[in-house]
Amino acid sequence: MTRKTEAADIRTMEDFATYVGLSRPTVSKYFNDPASVRDKTRKRIEAAVAVSGFRPNLFAVNLKRRRTKILGVILPNRADPFYMELTRRIEEIADDAGYFAVVLSSGGRPDREAEAIERFQSMNIAGAIVAPLGQPGAQGKLASLGSRIPLIYVDSPGADDAPFVGTDNSQSFGLIVDYLCRSGDAPCFLGMPDVNRNAHARRIAYERAMAAAGHDPMVLPIPEGSSWDFEKFGHEQMCRAMQAGLPSGTLLCANDRIAFGALLAAWEAGRRVGHGAGFDLRIAGHDDHPLARYTCPPLTTVAQDYAEIARQATARLLAMLGERDPEPAPEGGGDQLLLKASIMLRSSA
Repeated sequence: MTRKTEAADIRTMEDFATYVGLSRPTVSKYFNDPASVRDKTRKRIEAAVAVSGFRPNLFAVNLKRRRTKILGVILPNRADPFYMELTRRIEEIADDAGYFAVVLSSGGRPDREAEAIERFQSMNIAGAIVAPLGQPGAQGKLASLGSRIPLIYVDSPGADDAPFVGTDNSQSFGLIVDYLCRSGDAPCFLGMPDVNRNAHARRIAYERAMAAAGHDPMVLPIPEGSSWDFEKFGHEQMCRAMQAGLPSGTLLCANDRIAFGALLAAWEAGRRVGHGAGFDLRIAGHDDHPLARYTCPPLTTVAQDYAEIARQATARLLAMLGERDPEPAPEGGGDQLLLKASIMLRSSA
């Protein structure tokens, strides 16, 4: 029997132990804490995992460990309405399933994200939903946490191959860029600070959408940094951009909070923001932040489906725990579930 066939036959921890040629307790010890086995043994197991794709039955493992009925949630900012909505929905679904969601905020700081991970490990939580910062200091800790319990990323994907539920940036930026190009000047782009992997992904999505529309990208320069104070960042960068001269009469911001700051800067400069005769600047955002409809003028943007992101993430986590049947796999297979956005046309563009 070939090694490939043997790998395909693996169903249980015992099967995997036989496949890798180690005792079950040693293999179990590795999945509990990879650092607890010798380097040679760890590399041997990791190589076998890479070939076989085996992952232990985490629900069964949790039962043996007598894990709590607690789900951990780590967010960059609990006060942000986007994350508040995610949290509210996660808590509702968890409660219906007999679980209690404990939410910790990293405050946008890698050291606090690492502390939150360690706290959840000490609590022996059953599973976790994380909106990661994506900074190197915590990536290893998140990967270690994901090797012990089910872990789902939301908002921004992690650096490893853990499941992710979020918005399809290529689709959403394609939608907003196409509209802006058809209805007026092609948009220049004000990106976001390098706080997570979304910063790079959204800039690339904008550039590709502009190329698809037959235009050269116009990315405004921004300073290095990782501030989560997006409104202040948007205000400061918009002021600088207007002083230097905007390359277009349309501005697309990487997220709505940055657009809020840009709207203020435009108002302070006496620029008339809107679509149509009598206006000299259009501003659009991304996310459909709960306050986007109340800005002056109301902000044109693309809407993430907050409730569906939370529902899908929590449902997948509960399925990994054996609490419900798994939902159909995403198109194209894999663990990346990318949801479509919808455009919200308002007065700003």
